[in-house]
Amino acid sequence: MDLEALRHANFSLLDDAVTDWSTLVTHLEELKKDADDTLRKAANKADWAGVNAQVSREFIGKTAGEFADAHTQATTIHNILQDTLGELKGYHRQLTEAIARGEKQGMKVSGGKGAFTVTASEPADGNGQKATQGDVDSLRTEIQGILDKATESDTSASTVLQAISDQSTLGFSDASYKDRDSADAAVKEADALAALAGKKPEDLSVEDFDRLNRGLKKYAEDPLFAERFATDLGPRKTLEFWAGLTDPARGNWDVGHKRLDQFDDLQRNLGLTLAHATQSDSGRMTEWKRGMIDLGDKPLYGNHGGPMGFQVMSNLMRTGDYDDQFLKDYGTKLMETDRKLTDKGRHGNGAWQHLGMDPWLNRIGEDSGSDPLTGYLKGLSNSPDAATDFFNQEYVSKDDPDNPFERDTDGNGKKGRVSLSNFQYLFEERDWPQENDSHGDDLHTGQNNLALALEAATTGHPAGELPTVDTPAHNPGQTKLFEDIVASIADDDERLTKNSYMSDSMGQIASEYLPDIDRATTDVDAHPGKDDRDGQEAWERIQKLYPVAGSAAELKHQDVARFLFAVGQNPEGYAAVEVGQKKYMGDLMQYHLNPDLPENQRPHHDLELTVRAIARHSGDVSGTLAMGRNEAVAGPADAKDKDYDYAVSQWKNLLSGTVGTGVGVGTSFIASPAVGAGVGGAAGTATSMVLERLFKDAEGSAKDDAGPKIGEDWQNGRVNNADYTRAAASEAARSYHLAHPSDVGSWAEDESSKAFLDAGVYVRQVAPELVTDI
Repeated sequence: MDLEALRHANFSLLDDAVTDWSTLVTHLEELKKDADDTLRKAANKADWAGVNAQVSREFIGKTAGEFADAHTQATTIHNILQDTLGELKGYHRQLTEAIARGEKQGMKVSGGKGAFTVTASEPADGNGQKATQGDVDSLRTEIQGILDKATESDTSASTVLQAISDQSTLGFSDASYKDRDSADAAVKEADALAALAGKKPEDLSVEDFDRLNRGLKKYAEDPLFAERFATDLGPRKTLEFWAGLTDPARGNWDVGHKRLDQFDDLQRNLGLTLAHATQSDSGRMTEWKRGMIDLGDKPLYGNHGGPMGFQVMSNLMRTGDYDDQFLKDYGTKLMETDRKLTDKGRHGNGAWQHLGMDPWLNRIGEDSGSDPLTGYLKGLSNSPDAATDFFNQEYVSKDDPDNPFERDTDGNGKKGRVSLSNFQYLFEERDWPQENDSHGDDLHTGQNNLALALEAATTGHPAGELPTVDTPAHNPGQTKLFEDIVASIADDDERLTKNSYMSDSMGQIASEYLPDIDRATTDVDAHPGKDDRDGQEAWERIQKLYPVAGSAAELKHQDVARFLFAVGQNPEGYAAVEVGQKKYMGDLMQYHLNPDLPENQRPHHDLELTVRAIARHSGDVSGTLAMGRNEAVAGPADAKDKDYDYAVSQWKNLLSGTVGTGVGVGTSFIASPAVGAGVGGAAGTATSMVLERLFKDAEGSAKDDAGPKIGEDWQNGRVNNADYTRAAASEAARSYHLAHPSDVGSWAEDESSKAFLDAGVYVRQVAPELVTDI
C-alpha cells in the first residue's frame, strides 16, 4: 500500500460493506434457525415414501445445511472485514499524525509512484532549528513501518477472503474464523509446515518432525490451512514425504530412532489434513487431486523404483472424510491398475505383496500398508456415497473375451462368462496379499476394512456409527448392494463364516434392512401379475405391514434364511440383528396398534391378524438367528453362549439415550404424523420395555453359567423370544388403552413361538448341508 492511498483513504465504502455484512449475518442467522427448526424437523417427521423419501428428505437436509454454511461464511467474512477496517483506520490515523508532526519539525513528506520521500525544510512555525538528517531518517522509518503494517493488513485480508471464496465453487464454505488474524495465521502456518514437509527426508530434524506433528494436529480440520498445506506441498512431495519418512533406507536415523512411536500420530494427522483439503473446490486443489490420481500407478522414484503412488496415498486415507468425487475417481484408477497387475483377477497381485525390505507404509495398526486397497477401503468406510458408487462399479464384463470368471448361472450345468462388480470381485474372488502380525499370525485388515466399507455403502452412514434422524433413506444403489451381499453369502456361507471378523459389520447392515428382511420372510410376491388381484392385495398388505421409506431391497426368503444363519454364527453379528429385530418388533407393535393410525395405512382390518403377522415374521428372524447361534455353540466353531449374551448386553451401552433411532429399522421405517414419534420418545414404551428385558436377561446370563442357554437348549430361545414378543404387544395395547391387552399379548406369544420353531425347520430345508446334526 503506497503513502497517498493510505493518506487520502476514504473508508465510507468499506464501512458500508461491514454494515451490510453485519445485516446479512443477522438475516442468515434467522434463516438458518428457520431451516433447521422448521424445514429439517418437519422433513424428518413427514410420512415420506418411495422416491420422495430419497429425494425430498435428503434435499431438505442438505438445503438446511447450506443455510448453516452460508451463515458461517458470512460471519467469517464480516469478522475479517471488520478487523481489517479497524486496523486500516488506525494506520491512517497514525500516518496523518506522523506527517503533521513532521511538518511542525520542518520536514516534508511527499508521495508518488509507489514511493515517498522525506525532506528537511524550515519548521512550519518559523521557529526552532531545521530538522537533522537523523530526524528525517527517523520519520521515514516510522512512516515505512506504518505502510508495511497497513500493507500486511490489506494483503492478508485479501488472501484469506480469496481463499475462503475458493473453498466452494457451488454453495458455501463452512470455514469459520473469529477474526482476520486467526485465518491469516492458519495460512502462514500452512506455508511454513509445507516447507518443512518438502525437505529431503534425510534433512528432516527431530524438531522439524515435532513441529509438523504438532501443527498438523492443531490445524487438521482447518479448511484454509488444509488446502494451503496440500497445494503448497503438491501431490508428489506429499507422497515423497510420507514414503521417505517411513523408509529406513531413505529416511534419517535420528527421526526414526527418536520418534518412531509417534509415526502413527503423524499418519493420522496428515491423513485428516489431506482429507479436509480434498473438500476444497479451489483450482489448485483440483489440480492436486488430478495429479495425485495420475501418480497412483507409477513408481514413486521413477526408474529408481519405490512404492507406487497408490500404495503411499492409500495409507493416508485411513483417517478423515475425503471428498466423494476424489474417492470415486481414485477408486476407478485403482481398480484399473489392479486389473492390469492381476491380469483381470486371474492371479494375485505380487506388486502389492509386502516383501522383506519394502518400506512399512502403514503405522496405524499392524498391516504393512503395501496393499493400497486396505487403506482405500478404510477411507471409503467414512464416505458412504463414494463407497456405494465404488462397489456397484463393474470390475469385468461378461462381454470381455478375456474375462477369466465363469459360473453356472442358470443351473444347467454349463458355465459361462459373468460380469463381476467391484463388490463381487473383492468379496468373492480376490486373492488378497498375505499379511502377518508380529507373532507371525495371519492378518485380515484388508478384508475387515472391506466389511467396514460395505457397512457404509449399504447404510448411508460411516461405519461404526448408528443411523440418526438425518441419515437419508436407502437409495437404489444401496439396496442393490445389500441384495448382492445377501445373495453372495446365501450362495456360499463360508465367504462369511470363514471370515467371521466381517460379521459385526454384516450384522449391523442386516439390522438396518429389517423391514426388507421381514418382507422376504412373508414369501409374498413383490411383482404379482396385473391380473392377479389376490397377489396384488397381498403385496399391498405387506407394504403396509412393513412400510419402507426410500428404496426397498427385494430378497428371497431362502437367501435371507441362509444369510441370517451365517450371521448368527458370530456373537457380534448375532447381537446386532437380534437387538435390532426386537427393537423393530416393538416399533411395529407401537405403530400398528395406535388407534389413530389412518385406515389406509392398516394392513388388516382385524387387529389380531396384524399382531400375529408382526409376531410371526419377527419370530422367523429370531429363530433363524438362534439356529446360527446353536450351530456355533454346539458345532465345530467352539463359540460359547456367554459370548453371545455379552455381545447382546453391550448394545445397552451403545443405545443409551438413542433407543428411538439407533438400531434395527434405521431410517427406513415410516412414522406417520398421526402416530407421533412412532420409533421413539413417549410412544416407544413397548420398544423400551422389550430392550430393557432383553438386556437384563443377557447381562444375567453373561455373568452366570447357571440355567439353560439358547445354544445348549434351543427351546429356551423359543420361550424367551415368545415372552419378549408378548411383552411388546401387550405393552403397546396397554399404552393406547386398548381392551384386553393380555389377549393381544397372547396372540403375539402364540404366533412367535410357532414361527421360531418353523424357522428351524425351514433352515434345515433350505440349508441342510450347513446344519450340524447334534
